[in-house]
Amino acid sequence: MKSRDTLIRLRRFQVDEKRRRVTQIEMMMADFQRMAVELDREVAVEEARAGITDVGHFAYPTYARAAAGRRDNMRQSAQALEGQLAEAKAELGEAFEELKKVEILNDRERTAERAAEAIRDQAAMDGIGLNRARG
Repeated sequence: MKSRDTLIRLRRFQVDEKRRRVTQIEMMMADFQRMAVELDREVAVEEARAGITDVGHFAYPTYARAAAGRRDNMRQSAQALEGQLAEAKAELGEAFEELKKVEILNDRERTAERAAEAIRDQAAMDGIGLNRARG
């Protein structure tokens, strides 16, 4: 029984670890998106300040060009994390299924033990009743 309890604790720990990984990836993606939006704003401000929005123009602001590059990198990084997020969610689902299997097996075993105990108790009570009836 102790080994089953240990297995359940292990499976719960694994589920928690997978859940933390999913959350961590989601937070990273949100940070990248937030930073990309901020860089978008900075590019727009710099373009407005310079009065030039054509990236090909010779006088296009260098800061705006650099910020746009960083923004694009942030978006690419967020997209790259989407695959990792899908994989992490799949692993979380598998870990959760494994936990449920072990918990269901444990519940069945405990139910069977309670039923066997009830049968033993009933047999003992029947024996007591028969002894009183004979006596």
